[in-house]
Amino acid sequence: MDSAHVDDVPTRYSDFAEFEVRQRTPVYLAWARGIADDPDTSALIASLPRIKRQPALFFASARHAGAPETEDYTAFREFVHAHWLDIEQIVLTHSTQTNEAKRCAVLLPFLSLLPGPLSLVEMGASAGLCLYPDRYAYQYTLDGGNPRELRPTGAGGLPPVLDCDLRDGVPLPRSLPEVVHRGGVDLSPIDPADTSSRAWLQSLIWPGQHAERGPRLEAALDIAAADPPQIIAGDLVENLETSVAACPAGSTPVVFHTAVLGYLEPPARTEFVRRVTELDCVWISVEGVTLLPDVAEQVPASIRRHKGIFVVAVNGRPLATAHGHGDWVRALDMP
Repeated sequence: MDSAHVDDVPTRYSDFAEFEVRQRTPVYLAWARGIADDPDTSALIASLPRIKRQPALFFASARHAGAPETEDYTAFREFVHAHWLDIEQIVLTHSTQTNEAKRCAVLLPFLSLLPGPLSLVEMGASAGLCLYPDRYAYQYTLDGGNPRELRPTGAGGLPPVLDCDLRDGVPLPRSLPEVVHRGGVDLSPIDPADTSSRAWLQSLIWPGQHAERGPRLEAALDIAAADPPQIIAGDLVENLETSVAACPAGSTPVVFHTAVLGYLEPPARTEFVRRVTELDCVWISVEGVTLLPDVAEQVPASIRRHKGIFVVAVNGRPLATAHGHGDWVRALDMP
């Protein structure tokens, strides 16, 4: 969605149900639809700060507090009202730092076109799991054809395999990039070795998706813990230049972010775009379809109407649409 700042709780939860979780997680679908029609529970959520009312954070916090993963909204509602103080505390002290390594499968086709070696700088890096595109294995399916694999060489253990559909002409990456620097910025960086932080990241996985995403998350966290990235704690706008300045000479700095700018107020987004476009770097954004106005203007109107779709843009030019968690990426037919 375009923004994590929630003013109208029922409308936001209705949109979350219809555009983000329908046909993906029945539990969250039932919860979101229930809240949209439940004034009392909506009022509880509305008592939270705007940035803390977002469905993914509220639902993860409820589950972290012990809410049963049931499609019975009445049972969920009873748990929320009985355990509101516990849920509220979790909401206020945590954030939706979803760190889905599979988003690297969306980034890789575009990273592989850049001259190496690469210095990766992620905005809103969380535990930094998207800073290791060279450490994961990939299984790409091109327009419904036979799967094609890419695997890192010389890596110990078994890397997680990221499967992704490449559609409508997105190029198959020929090789994994050479990465010489992994850095970024996050308001509250997550230590990939910290047990409690790992448990919270597991709570952010949507119900019904743990069998696939849970083991992948653990494997990616192990990779990051063995070679931690250089993540600055602070505001991503104010620390942008400093994070890029840490890139070693002779490398191509790549500033990227996935589903992050929605957490900024519009003026801060505008300032970030101004600053990043003035830097000597490649800028890759993977954000909600209308989040960046200059990018949205270049996308066909028929696509802009699809809330929940992400757009991959390189240096402000939209090149593809993508699934939010990396299941597929589709080339845009641009003039």
